Amino acid sequence: MVQISKGFADEMIAHALEDDPNECCGILGGANGSVRKLYRLTNVEGSPYRFNMDTKELYQVVKEMDDNEWDIMIIYHSHTHSEAYPSATDVRLANYPEAYYVLISLMDKEHPTMRAFQIVDGVISEEPLDVK
Repeated sequence: MVQISKGFADEMIAHALEDDPNECCGILGGANGSVRKLYRLTNVEGSPYRFNMDTKELYQVVKEMDDNEWDIMIIYHSHTHSEAYPSATDVRLANYPEAYYVLISLMDKEHPTMRAFQIVDGVISEEPLDVK
C-alpha cells in the first residue's frame, strides 16, 4: 500500500494543474515508509505527452536526499489527456524498481485522479493508494 498525506497529494495535483497543458514531474523522498519532502522538478520536454526531469535539479534532489539518508519513495507525473496508467514510454523509463510511480490524470480537471504503481522489469502492478 502506498500512503501519502493529503497535503502531499494536494501539492502533486496542484503541480499537475499548474503545469497543464504540459506534463509535470517530481519526486517524494523519505525514510522508513514515511514521506518527508516533495520535490517539484522541471519537465524539460515541455510536452503534454512526455516528461524528462531536469538533470541539474535531479542531481540536487538526490544530493539532498543522500545527505538526509532518504530514499526516492515516489516518482510522480501527470497525464494531461489520458488515464492515470503507465504508458509504454513510462514503463520503458521506469528505472527505480524500489520506488512507486504515482500518475495523476487531468482528463477531468475538476476531479483529477491519482493512482499508484510499481514497475519492475516492465511489469506494471497497481498498488492501493491511501491518502490521509
